[in-house]
Amino acid sequence: MTDVTQTSLSPRAWIELLLLGLIWGGVFLAARLALNEVGVLTAVAHRTFWAALVLWAAVRMLRLPVPRDLRTWTAFMVMGLLNNLIPFSLLNWSQLHIESGLASIFNAATAPFGVLAAALFFADERLSRRKLAGVLIGFAGVATAIGIDAIRHFDPRSLAQLAALGAPLSYALAAVWARKHLAGLAPHVSAAGMLTCSALIAVPLAWAVDGPFEMQLSATTYAALAYYALIATAGAYLLYYRVLDMAGSGNLSLVTLLIPPFAIVLGAFVLGEALEMRAFAGFGILALGLLVLDGRIPLPGHKKS
Repeated sequence: MTDVTQTSLSPRAWIELLLLGLIWGGVFLAARLALNEVGVLTAVAHRTFWAALVLWAAVRMLRLPVPRDLRTWTAFMVMGLLNNLIPFSLLNWSQLHIESGLASIFNAATAPFGVLAAALFFADERLSRRKLAGVLIGFAGVATAIGIDAIRHFDPRSLAQLAALGAPLSYALAAVWARKHLAGLAPHVSAAGMLTCSALIAVPLAWAVDGPFEMQLSATTYAALAYYALIATAGAYLLYYRVLDMAGSGNLSLVTLLIPPFAIVLGAFVLGEALEMRAFAGFGILALGLLVLDGRIPLPGHKKS
């Protein structure tokens, strides 16, 4: 899990961190635009297939060793399901019923889910007072964003919100799986491997569920799919590891707070989306919880760590 050791961010690191937040914030807009013409699983198939090709090209350029044993590729397959196929599909489907900005807010619940999953599976990740407070505040933010009406009147929108919450839960389990089974592998190789396995499932599944791939798509859809796969997946992975080297994991976790604002603004300007005030209030509370989790806001009586 992310540690709280933080180095100072250089101007270049800040710029690249903001760029990563913008790229991942834009993925919600790109997915929603693509879904106007392609199915949920077809969008996932495009995202994983083309991104895998780009990452394998990067692995080749870097001359990284490629694992050939069955155990590692089985781990890639499970990782592909947990970190790509399941969350991508859930977020795509949810955006058919809820705003892209709201989906991005729920996606930010990855951090509190991740802390709970790590505490459950790893002895050295016990819930400290700070972590527990951050998790509780974070989930209070999620509950605020969902709203009481979603519980009183269960409808497709309510189900979509739960689907959007299923994505960060899957990401959290993926982090546990990666620590247990992919430690020691070059991150570029791990990313390429899991995306390859995701594509091996997503492509035939999309063909069976959504039908044969349609090639007569609008320029907007092609652009959205290209952004979705090449920039927001392959490019974002490469940028992610670059920022990680420069800024450290503690500072990199700030990107979690940057994604929803970008997604909300893009959704408002391009799609004309308008979120209810409870969504903004929920994100504010969730952001507070993430900052407590990260150690940037110390609890009363405790020094900032």
